Amino acid sequence: MFDLLIRGGAVADGAGREPTPADIGIVGDRIAAIGDLAGSQGEELDATGLLVAPGFIDIHSHSDYTLLADPRAVSAIYQGVTTEVVGNCGHGCFPIRDPDLALKAIYGYSDSVPLDWNSASGYFSRLEQAEPALNVVSMVPHGQLRLAVVGLTDRPSTEEELEEMSQLLRTALDEGAWGLSTGLEYATEAGASESEVTRLCAPLAERDDLYVCHARYRDAGAPEGVAEAIRTARVAGVRLQVSHLVPRSGDADMEECLELVDEARRHLDVAFDLHTRLFGFTYLYSVLPPWAMADGPQGLASVLADADARRRMKSFRSILSAGGDWERIVLLDHDAYPDYGRRSIRSIAAERGQEGLDCIYDLLLGAIETMESLMVLIDCHNAGQHRTAFAHPLSMPASDATTMAPDGPLAGKTFHGAYTWASYFYNFSVNQEGVLTPGEAAHRLSGLPAQRLGLVDRGVLKQGAFADIAVFDPTGFREKATRFEPNVLAEGMVHVLVNGQPVLRAGSLSGTRSGRVLRR
Repeated sequence: MFDLLIRGGAVADGAGREPTPADIGIVGDRIAAIGDLAGSQGEELDATGLLVAPGFIDIHSHSDYTLLADPRAVSAIYQGVTTEVVGNCGHGCFPIRDPDLALKAIYGYSDSVPLDWNSASGYFSRLEQAEPALNVVSMVPHGQLRLAVVGLTDRPSTEEELEEMSQLLRTALDEGAWGLSTGLEYATEAGASESEVTRLCAPLAERDDLYVCHARYRDAGAPEGVAEAIRTARVAGVRLQVSHLVPRSGDADMEECLELVDEARRHLDVAFDLHTRLFGFTYLYSVLPPWAMADGPQGLASVLADADARRRMKSFRSILSAGGDWERIVLLDHDAYPDYGRRSIRSIAAERGQEGLDCIYDLLLGAIETMESLMVLIDCHNAGQHRTAFAHPLSMPASDATTMAPDGPLAGKTFHGAYTWASYFYNFSVNQEGVLTPGEAAHRLSGLPAQRLGLVDRGVLKQGAFADIAVFDPTGFREKATRFEPNVLAEGMVHVLVNGQPVLRAGSLSGTRSGRVLRR
């Protein structure tokens, strides 16, 4: 007698083995049996003709805040995601001392949920109160450590500040975080030295926690950014996860980055993930140095209007300005600029008779109060890079996005990749390109990220494991959202179970939210 039976599917166990016909019996939140369960009793979910896999684990998500705003996680559930890892790229929701300053390292903030906590424990408790539909794991974001202690500046930390950040990090790890993430390319962390990050990794080595690195350079000089991450991990003696390894600077740099990881694998526990978009996605204000943003919107308005300040800002190497190719930076739709949406900065600047950076400074100045919703795409990847990177045995896909929903509190908001990452990865890798088998793709989406994190009894389908399960049409699971219409649900996902409870049943949300905050 089972609480739930999944009948008639082909089971991919998440360990890389190819699917085999089997039923799954569930009792409570665990898998009680796998095999021929004919004659067994329990509520049934029909999986005839479908693939049954472990629930997918998004190893690089930015849903820290959107899961508070709308805990249904609709965009993720419709892709079979049962666990999200937040706190990535140095962005996240703790530690917080100055809520206004903390916004510089939080994706998706909307003021619907006030930032009235300051610690990892406080954030985890608030997340538990929200009752998310999926499980949540969090890293400690280095950007928030620096904002809390050093402030918004591009200088290295002092010895006293480093010790204070180390204590905040240890406290967050004690309260349940799973490691440390950096986003060294961002203004909030650009001032951090390699030695600072190496010393902050010391508590991770003591606990065998993971160091997750968005490298300092992801455009020109990208291989050196990966090399720095490897040096840091090797000296600190920690396990390393390189975020979105494929750089924005072309095939040659990508090959060199892959070679660096392969070489490091001989002496270091290292792997990498990558988002599944053919473009990057970030804030337009990412072009600004930290000092320009230190005094809030009105202070920034004065800086942007000052010719001398502009000359100084132009020397700052940002996530957008490397290479100066403004044709590949595309402004997304925004109420302040209805005529400029979906056009390149080069095109907009030419129309205005300006150089690229001056055009950007004026765009920011004209939307100073809504600057945090001015977003851009960075055209930078191609399908060939995806074929190569997805086939690599150390790679795994990730959303690099926030959870979204086409209705409710997040309706009308966008984050590219939210509705497409897992569905694109499976469809592209298995059905279109054939670079992975169904069993291998399931492993990359579940078992491999679980291993990297150290998650016990998740990411696999076996007796005694947690019943986090995705049941989908292996030939019909695909993305439907597009570059400029990003808020369309993926199709082909039929049933999704989180901790033994169906949150998606026969293609429709059940209303159940059975996720858990997974503390280390």
